[in-house]
Amino acid sequence: MDGAALWKTTQTRIGHVHLKVSNLQRSLDFYCQLLGFQVMTTYGVDAAFISAGGYHHHIGLNTWYSKNSPPASRDGVGLFHNAILYPTRKDLAAIYVRLHEAGYPLTGASDHGVSEALYLNDPDGNGVELYWDRPREEWPLNSDGTLVMYTRPLRLDDLVGELAR
Repeated sequence: MDGAALWKTTQTRIGHVHLKVSNLQRSLDFYCQLLGFQVMTTYGVDAAFISAGGYHHHIGLNTWYSKNSPPASRDGVGLFHNAILYPTRKDLAAIYVRLHEAGYPLTGASDHGVSEALYLNDPDGNGVELYWDRPREEWPLNSDGTLVMYTRPLRLDDLVGELAR
């Protein structure tokens, strides 16, 4: 069985991301206080596992090899970003308003056809994508059934208007 066939026949999915950070408390403040994750457990003062909705962990944070280290080079190899999927467009709008009110800077905001996304960096410079998926039946397709994905500016005023609906 090739990899593509295996993917179609199993429930395989990405389980969590584990990030090396320079300051655990600063990262917990960002992911928990600002983005709304909750601490599920800690390993001493050097690691924490956080979750949305009570799962054992969606994100691991540790300073085992990186305590007080500078951010990784933007031009080097490594994680481009981790992506956090929100269940609805209204939820994405709410986190956008929360970020805006906190004065937290975005690095981008895009409509990808299949999804809408906000981009920012965590305190260590790790890229973070906050997004919601449009319903599958609304995904743009080519005539051969393949996806049409693009990057267009996301209209943030329209996104915020979602909260009034």
